[in-house]
Amino acid sequence: MNQATSMFIICSLIPTVVLVAANILATRSTEDREKSTPFECGFDPKNTARIPFSMRFFLLAIIFIVFDIEIVLLMPIPTMLTTHYTTHILLVTCMLFIIILIIGLIHEWNEGSLDWSS
Repeated sequence: MNQATSMFIICSLIPTVVLVAANILATRSTEDREKSTPFECGFDPKNTARIPFSMRFFLLAIIFIVFDIEIVLLMPIPTMLTTHYTTHILLVTCMLFIIILIIGLIHEWNEGSLDWSS
């Protein structure tokens, strides 16, 4: 038996053994009644699953995600300013981006989206 044939057998045997072992270990026991009932974090599943949700919290979370993405977009600017030769175009573009962010922040501040206390 040559080396390629033995390697083929080994490479076929190992995944087969792993798949058979996974199937054997993954079989579910139907004997346990508690395992077959639904579990919802300790709450009775027969009650309503809908609870009131704070819309202000949702808006604040969305604003947080948007500003996180904007910070990620601003992170490479210092490196780009030191490596590019056309820094004046890049600088104008970055300043325009920052001005748009500041205008959006002022709008959200005036709208009251950032006021969590009320």
